[in-house]
Amino acid sequence: MRYSGELAYVLHARAYRETSVLVEVLTPNHGRLGLLARGVRGAKKHALKAALTPGQYIRFDAEQRGELARLIQAEALDSGVALEGDRLLATFYQNELTLRLAPRFDAQPELFVSFGRTRALLTAGAPVAWTLRRFERDLLDALGLAPDWAHDAQGDLIQMGMHYRFDFERGFVLRALEKVAADDGLVISGDALHALAMDAQPDTRTSNEIRRFMRALLMHQLGGKGLKSWDMLAELRQIRSS
Repeated sequence: MRYSGELAYVLHARAYRETSVLVEVLTPNHGRLGLLARGVRGAKKHALKAALTPGQYIRFDAEQRGELARLIQAEALDSGVALEGDRLLATFYQNELTLRLAPRFDAQPELFVSFGRTRALLTAGAPVAWTLRRFERDLLDALGLAPDWAHDAQGDLIQMGMHYRFDFERGFVLRALEKVAADDGLVISGDALHALAMDAQPDTRTSNEIRRFMRALLMHQLGGKGLKSWDMLAELRQIRSS
């Protein structure tokens, strides 16, 4: 199979042998693809190497041969992302999460759009935490892994002021408030679910609640193996607190 003029976001790139690079990209028409770029690390290949930087938006031609596609050419379609601190870590997290959860050879046009929107929002200075929560929600929605954010296990609308525990088989189950504190991260308030369902930016307390819930939900989908970016974020918080 040949890819011609395919749009993609670069998720990851690593050196392979002496002059080649293995690249993972997200495309709208074929989902995640693995590319083998030969001769990229030569002295005259600076433009091509720059185009294959993680986070870059590109157009490429390639020919599929087995699990990997042989890259023929690629060009950057913008200047990439020039971020620092939390925003740089956020893009690393976005790339890593997509790399871990998006399947290969499975068209994901909605995820592709959400990825680009999140990238643009982070670059434009949008609130980092809420931007990432929206991306996590959209990624799960696009992959068919998300719960119904607006309804409980009985099909009733989520109620503001109430608390729910998420059951992976049934959905959101209404829970007595006094039993919430000793739970495992899969308990969430109706207020938080309403923010996710209505795409309404929450206050700081509710935002932190959503972060904890999404972490537990994603950890399940990741098979219990966390992300490097989570460890990096924990280290950054520890440095700041000290």
